Parts: sequence; C-alpha cells; structure tokens
Amino acid sequence: MADEEELEEIRKRRYEQMVQAQAGAAAEEGRRKEIEEAKKNIIKQILTSEARERLNTIRMAKPEFAEQLENQLIALAQTGRIKSMITDAQFKELLRQIMPKKREITIRRR
Repeated sequence: MADEEELEEIRKRRYEQMVQAQAGAAAEEGRRKEIEEAKKNIIKQILTSEARERLNTIRMAKPEFAEQLENQLIALAQTGRIKSMITDAQFKELLRQIMPKKREITIRRR
C-alpha cells in the first residue's frame, strides 16, 4: 500500500513537471515569435520591397548570413545611422562591402 501511494505521488510530481515544462516551452515560443515579428516590421521600414526580396533570396541560400545581415541592419536603424529606406542598389553595394573576398585559386601542372 505504501509503495503504491509513493508511486502515485511520484507520478503526480512527474506529471506536474511535464506540464510546467510545456508551459515554459510555449511561453518561449511566444517570445520568439514576438521578436521575429518585431524584426520583420523594422526590416519593412528600412528596406524597399526589392531589397527585402534580395534579403529573402539570401536567406534561402545562407540563412545564418541573412540573420546576421538582418541584425546588423536593425542595429544601424536603431542607432539612427540609416536615414532613409535602403534601395536594392544600396543593398547590393552593402553586400559587396560585407561579403568576404573570394580567393583566386590556380592549379599549376608540372
């Protein structure tokens, strides 16, 4: 009898822990979605539609780079260094400056 009560108490505690873990995960997901939505709104304010399309294309090929680029643009906007919307041509120039230079590889045969 005592073992059954003890076992039931353990099950009850375990169930409560699982419920709390799920609630915490749901809250974390909600915060993450809010942050993503805020980032999207800021990007809409600082990039023209063509530049946003280019950013989305980059995101498909290199998601980590697009995330980094997005964070840099948001930081520039928040510090007031972006005065007007960035056009596609300006965005391309910015990408040229940021992208690492490709090394020239030559193969010599002997």
